[in-house]
Amino acid sequence: MILELDCGNSFIKWRVLNVDRVGAFAEGVVGSNVALIESLSAVPGISLTRCRLVSVRALEETNKLVETLIEAFGITVSCATSAVEMAGVRNGYDDFERLGLDRWLAILGGYKLASGPCLVLDFGTAATADYIDINGEHLGGFICPGLPLMRNQLRTHTRKIRYDDASAERALERLSPGRTTAEAVERGCTLMLRGFVLTQIELARSYWGDDFTVFLTGGDADLVFDTVPQARLVPDLVFIGLAMACPLP
Repeated sequence: MILELDCGNSFIKWRVLNVDRVGAFAEGVVGSNVALIESLSAVPGISLTRCRLVSVRALEETNKLVETLIEAFGITVSCATSAVEMAGVRNGYDDFERLGLDRWLAILGGYKLASGPCLVLDFGTAATADYIDINGEHLGGFICPGLPLMRNQLRTHTRKIRYDDASAERALERLSPGRTTAEAVERGCTLMLRGFVLTQIELARSYWGDDFTVFLTGGDADLVFDTVPQARLVPDLVFIGLAMACPLP
């Protein structure tokens, strides 16, 4: 069984693949290395042999996770790295190593699925947009705060903005003007994300007309999905790129 890990700024997304079957054997999201080991150990019938991971965390944090995995399961761990060019895609950054690894893998996955020009929109801690043309040239992209960052900044710097997660969830049941602080903040931040999406679609059309594919991925992608009904929602886009960057025998 192969363990795949997407180690983001806030959470670790994991899934276990059985090489003889299609789809994930088990999957989940955790907030720490300890929680990851506990979640994996609790999966009935799990038998890990290999692991591949992508991490946007500090090298020290990533190395600690690798050590923990080796100690817990005795498996070989492969870590995705940056590249100037891979799988027909050319990294568009002036310094290719500065492009976030999660973005790079989502770009690889998007181009593979689209087989043509595409716009990859990822909604996690940050919201990102990346453009890849028909020849696999990464044209660059944009980064702005995602919903968690926008929300936390308002909570941190505005004294009277205080509400719990349950209130935040209820607030997103609709997008009419808010009548409570939670509604006003959650709906306002969501509309900002949707505005970001529409701006990216407009720019993509200036490049390619209507001949391009839009991919939505990341934990908050569902909040903007109905803004671009033609888009493809691919939660595991980073994992598709990870398999390309770290092929296992």
